[in-house]
Amino acid sequence: MTEITPPPVAGRSDQRLDHVDVWIFDLDNTLYPASCDLFEQVRVRIGGFIAERFGLSPDDASALQRRYFKQYGTTLRGLMTVDGVAPEEFLDYVHDIDVSPVPPSPGLDRSLEALDGRKLIFTNASTAHAERVMDRLGVARHFDAVVDIAASDYRPKPDRRSYDRMIAAHGIDPATAVMVEDMAVNLVPARALGMTTVWVRTEHDWTGPRPGETHVDREIDDVAAWLESIVAARGGAAG
Repeated sequence: MTEITPPPVAGRSDQRLDHVDVWIFDLDNTLYPASCDLFEQVRVRIGGFIAERFGLSPDDASALQRRYFKQYGTTLRGLMTVDGVAPEEFLDYVHDIDVSPVPPSPGLDRSLEALDGRKLIFTNASTAHAERVMDRLGVARHFDAVVDIAASDYRPKPDRRSYDRMIAAHGIDPATAVMVEDMAVNLVPARALGMTTVWVRTEHDWTGPRPGETHVDREIDDVAAWLESIVAARGGAAG
């Protein structure tokens, strides 16, 4: 399929983002700081699952984990495709982690409360994991839906098909949607569809856009502070 770069959207560079009526957020390392390092817990659990399932040493399990991730986009997709692993079994196991490193975020709660429009979570994780993290942050009440890996037919971002499924299922007009994400590569399909794209910078350089790429409309460091600035620009108050 030939990708067509959409024309600029009116208001895309406006601080107020008045054209936006759907706010789509990634979950991990986006709604909370990447320094919480929850994925390290998940990575260890993935290795443990593979080691137990196939009777492998930790080193061999880690090698298979990396190979499947590189070849299929996620380790889960490789396990499903090659080994017939039930995705629910895998997700339940690997997301059985301690989310206490995630600090509650009253500021994020206030900003989401003051922000008009529908709000969705779009994640390569499971709904159960998303709900635990949102509960820890104290923001679950603000989200209309969680579009998880199951809702994406287990096709992880940045697979374009997962974006198309989300848009169809939730009646989203990409021209009036914004997507917020810590992995810049996951914003490529969003921008091609016409969404405003926001990359959350982290300490990991590899998460950012490559030189010359133009699919990121904005770069921010903190979602709660950014949303607070939008609310303030619109004449409201987050609190």
